[in-house]
Amino acid sequence: MSETDGHKDHPQGEAAANEKPRMSKPYIMPDDPEPNDALAAELAEAKDKVLRTLAEMENLRRRTTREVADARAYGIAGFARDVLDIADNLQRALDAVPPEARESADAGLKSLIEGVELTERSLHATMEKNGVRKFDPTGEKFNPNFQQAMYEIPDPSVPAGTVLQVVQQGYMIGERVLRPALVGVSKGGAKAAPASGDGSKSDTAAG
Repeated sequence: MSETDGHKDHPQGEAAANEKPRMSKPYIMPDDPEPNDALAAELAEAKDKVLRTLAEMENLRRRTTREVADARAYGIAGFARDVLDIADNLQRALDAVPPEARESADAGLKSLIEGVELTERSLHATMEKNGVRKFDPTGEKFNPNFQQAMYEIPDPSVPAGTVLQVVQQGYMIGERVLRPALVGVSKGGAKAAPASGDGSKSDTAAG
């Protein structure tokens, strides 16, 4: 190779050495990509299903909590009604002994009466501990939701439809009527002012 040829090749090699490598231009995401209608609809449907499922689960939780509470409060209703017969019999036994007989009774009979009274009190205490309680509507306005009228008593001195006598005690279990009270209501007096919007129904039922 001649010296002339060497001088010709040198500038080309130098230029190649000084040339910067080419880099590909980076990809830039567009600011507002075009929406995919099908994907948006699918996401909205999935979100709706999730919300519906959560709402159903919450309703189920509330319903189960309420049913458990009701079962705890009212599950003994059938047994409690049977126990009421025992309470009634104890009360009849005490009512069968007139006051004067108690005063003149010997020690043995008095002990027996006191034992029956103690048993009755213990029975009612046990019932109340389990949510069963007795109620006495004497003097109240007749309410067919809590009482059952057996007969009417002419008495113009009190408003018509007033409970004057209780033939059989009523009982509640929780907030429900376990057994309505059997009562005698007044007849002949002025009608009592209705306590609520359906008070006229009570008057009609009583008289």
